[in-house]
Amino acid sequence: MSEERVLLAHGDGGELMGELVERVFVSRLGTGEPPGDDSARLEGRGELVFTTDAFVVDPIFFPGGDIGKLAVCGTVNDLAAAGARPLALSASFILEEGLLISDLERVVNSMARAAEEAQVRVICGDTKVVPRGSADRVYISTSGVGALPEGVDTSGAGAKAGDVVLVSGPVGDHGLAVLSRREGLEFESEIVSDCAPLAGMVGELLRATPGVHALRDPTRGGLATALNEIARQSRVEIEIEESAVPVRESVAAACELLGLDALYAANEGKMIVVVEEARAESALRALRSHALGREAAIIGRVVDGEKGRVLMKTALGTRRILDRHVGEQMPRIC
Repeated sequence: MSEERVLLAHGDGGELMGELVERVFVSRLGTGEPPGDDSARLEGRGELVFTTDAFVVDPIFFPGGDIGKLAVCGTVNDLAAAGARPLALSASFILEEGLLISDLERVVNSMARAAEEAQVRVICGDTKVVPRGSADRVYISTSGVGALPEGVDTSGAGAKAGDVVLVSGPVGDHGLAVLSRREGLEFESEIVSDCAPLAGMVGELLRATPGVHALRDPTRGGLATALNEIARQSRVEIEIEESAVPVRESVAAACELLGLDALYAANEGKMIVVVEEARAESALRALRSHALGREAAIIGRVVDGEKGRVLMKTALGTRRILDRHVGEQMPRIC
């Protein structure tokens, strides 16, 4: 018996679409309220934060995650980087004709697990189906709303000279995990994506450590690009120590083999933290006390140098500029 597949009729707003939405989405992501409206009421207190994103990763399944988990974690982490507690998400699906229903169910099950872990609800969504060849299996677009605690301001423009820079764990895992699966590469040790929701870790960090000036999740473009964004927004210079940046041996070896730089490889479960110097050790302890931050490290500091520049002190004692990467080392990694 052949497996069920997505048909163009699943996107026409009729019976088949209703059945697909009920069977695959509402049964897994439903709020318990009767579906039907095109919008949902959202109640919140204080200042709200809103974000939106789209996910086109290739392949849609990779070691450590899939496009569904990625969509939830990526959106939650953008809210967390603003210092906000995620309240609710929306999810819009573009499905290619011919997609296996079992693959779609696998993706949505993964979304449901990630949302439960992040303690956030997917409260509304939309589904469209396009003809075979018009997309690549499934694309997901998300939006998220979060509540910003009073007194929290973690904008990328908040870094100040004298601040210390931390990262919550080894960098480059996600980009190399996706690339290895896409290209059919096998390494001695499997590289697994770090895809994870970071709101809980960030919440604990902010409660334990006043003086956090900036947060950023280094996704596309990796650590180096995210540091450049902070340096430019804050009009400061950031200096990091190459030897202090945590990179797994398997990721470093794969990068060397492929001619890539782990500092520019994508992450989906790491956070950059810029904090005043007096609070740096407290921030490090707070990160390491959480399961997702156990390998956190202090990697550098903010200085009053050339505005918008990132420098790295190499293992040889020299300094080199870490500029934003021109183009994409690894396209379609999120």
